[in-house]
Amino acid sequence: MKKHSLRHREVSQSALWDRRSILRTLLAANVGAAFSGLLPGCAIGKPGADVFIGKAGDYNTEIASLIREGLRELDVSEDEIRGKRVLLKVNIVEPYAGLEHIVTNPAVVMAAVEAFSDLGAGEIVVAEGAGHCRDTYRILEESGFDRILGNPKIKFVDLNYDAWWAVPNAGTRTHLRSFFLPATLKQVDWIVSMPKLKTHHWAGVTLSMKNLFGILPGSFYGWPKNVLHMAGIIDSILDINATVRPHFAIVDGIVGMEGDGPIMGSARAAGIIVMGRNLSAVDATCARCMGINPGKVEYLAAAGQGVGGLGPIRESLIRQRGESWKAVRADFQLLDYIEAQRGLRL
Repeated sequence: MKKHSLRHREVSQSALWDRRSILRTLLAANVGAAFSGLLPGCAIGKPGADVFIGKAGDYNTEIASLIREGLRELDVSEDEIRGKRVLLKVNIVEPYAGLEHIVTNPAVVMAAVEAFSDLGAGEIVVAEGAGHCRDTYRILEESGFDRILGNPKIKFVDLNYDAWWAVPNAGTRTHLRSFFLPATLKQVDWIVSMPKLKTHHWAGVTLSMKNLFGILPGSFYGWPKNVLHMAGIIDSILDINATVRPHFAIVDGIVGMEGDGPIMGSARAAGIIVMGRNLSAVDATCARCMGINPGKVEYLAAAGQGVGGLGPIRESLIRQRGESWKAVRADFQLLDYIEAQRGLRL
């Protein structure tokens, strides 16, 4: 892959605007005039997409080998990754010790680190901007990530406290004219979304596209990213993905969450890892694995219709690698009293 040129004006920490002024600008004015270009992701606008499903019975499985297999099946080569700076955006929304179904499991993250290192990645950054807890050390300890971050291959960044830079909103769904993104995104070449396989109280499901909420810094957007909730969760998902344009997704579906997700639900073993370059196609496949019709999930339906240059979600446009979704389907519990989950069953 050609090395990215971001063409954005550098914004130093000392030159950052005060939060209230930026918020007024974000909501009312097009600050994109002061910055040019978009994030250079490569997973948008293709008529079809490949998605890999691999079986993994538990977190003691050789997950690194499974991820390596998926990368090969999806034509991610050493030539593409060698020397690149890879950001693994995990999901640590609100961790509690011992509740492995809430966060991306550190074993899956460590396996991804090994797989990308084997392809010659120059640097690997594990990053998250947790939605609720503001204490970085508590987040890492409760989630178990403190056990892997001593590895010299890994750098951790709490995106909630990173410096900001601005890009125009490439989507058309919200009233937000620009997004203020963590400076770390300028310093990496590949962005990989690594969510947990979960249902969601407001969005129906939360997978690789919704996981990008955690990219936006809480020090600006609030806890739990209140600006995005006010702008509309569904529309914000679409606009963020159209703007950030991540390169890849690896979904931890070994143990997921059903019912009242993303925090209050119950553990649901699904025994899968799902991977792909196109996040809409990955999420649509994950939904099918959960027994959910992706066309009934509002943000996926919009993506499938081409909103923001996203998609595809139709099964006929997704080339299956590895296991068939039908062979691994495990119907997740959906709750009738949660409006976003009604009528989603495949």
